[in-house]
Amino acid sequence: MNEQLLAGLLQRLPVMKLFKCTSCGQPVYFENIFCEQCGSALGFEPGLLQIVALTGERDPHFVKNKKSKKPYRYCSNYQYRVCNWLLQDMNESIFCKACELNHTIPNLDNPEHLEKWKKIEDAKHRLIYSLVRMGLPVISKTRDERDGLAFDFVSDENQPKNEIIRTGHNSGLITINIAEADDIAREMARKSMQEVYRTLLGHFRHEIAHYYWDRLIAGSSNIETFRNLFGDERADYTEALKTHYVTGAPAGWNDHFISAYASTHPWEDWAETWAHYMHIIDTLETAYSFGMRIDMPGSGKTTRMNTDPYKEKEFDIIFNWWLPLTFAMNSLNRSMGLQDIYPFVISPAVTQKLKFIHNVIAHAQPVKMWSRMGREKM
Repeated sequence: MNEQLLAGLLQRLPVMKLFKCTSCGQPVYFENIFCEQCGSALGFEPGLLQIVALTGERDPHFVKNKKSKKPYRYCSNYQYRVCNWLLQDMNESIFCKACELNHTIPNLDNPEHLEKWKKIEDAKHRLIYSLVRMGLPVISKTRDERDGLAFDFVSDENQPKNEIIRTGHNSGLITINIAEADDIAREMARKSMQEVYRTLLGHFRHEIAHYYWDRLIAGSSNIETFRNLFGDERADYTEALKTHYVTGAPAGWNDHFISAYASTHPWEDWAETWAHYMHIIDTLETAYSFGMRIDMPGSGKTTRMNTDPYKEKEFDIIFNWWLPLTFAMNSLNRSMGLQDIYPFVISPAVTQKLKFIHNVIAHAQPVKMWSRMGREKM
């Protein structure tokens, strides 16, 4: 198959719930700014976690929820068509909950940067939606410099020769090289690094995992269980990276890790596994929203996604939904002559790591984690 096409398909997967226009009921995508059925302007209301139809001109200062007549404003980044999130009109901020996290945006004097920024924001907004649904705190560094979160979206332009911006995390600041928004460049990187999966959304989920390791694991009662499952994170990280890039993953790595890169160091194992957990939960939410059920041929078993996975307390139930769904997704892709959309095998060791992450998130207590911020900033 055309691997660039596969990369594009993966990038556009609708990995979240089914949204509807509140004016006419037409299904709409998370990123839509208008309904193609009734023409209503649309915006995402983060307090309600839903798309709402709006009245008035499509001006950031003159929109109302059609049903409640509640006044809203679009986020300031709506002017660039990179955000459709709403703020209540009384809110003093000009940016929504997702966009206020931006520390650096691309240089928009370059027209290509705007197109890449749009793709980056689509992925980032989906990330923030998931974090909110998980009940995790999302705090901007403008509110809390030490423990908050921020994003730098930058390019290799004006960098010294042979130097590139690397996607990564450092003390709550996540850097994304906007070249990752180029499907061809990202696919070339995926092949050169021998990865089976590489998307913008995957990058965000991986890097945010490092951030929440600091918040949920470091210095907490979870640290010993973490070390038992993932290894001792006190091992030299720089040396571990050097070893990985020289020798590659150890033989039999797939018995213990979700990806070859996860074998590099316990921090990377955590990040890769966390990202995979987010893949699972968000994709299952989509299946749940569509009322999907899977009848496995020859088994006599029917799997019904009849519970919102974000609300399911038992990971074993979630995992029992996941395996039939991925088999069905791969089978559909093969019917179209495409490669498997889910090219992973989850070993028992990885299952235990996923279960640990599920339980850590389920028992996270945001107010205690950021107690010095005060409830008004949660």
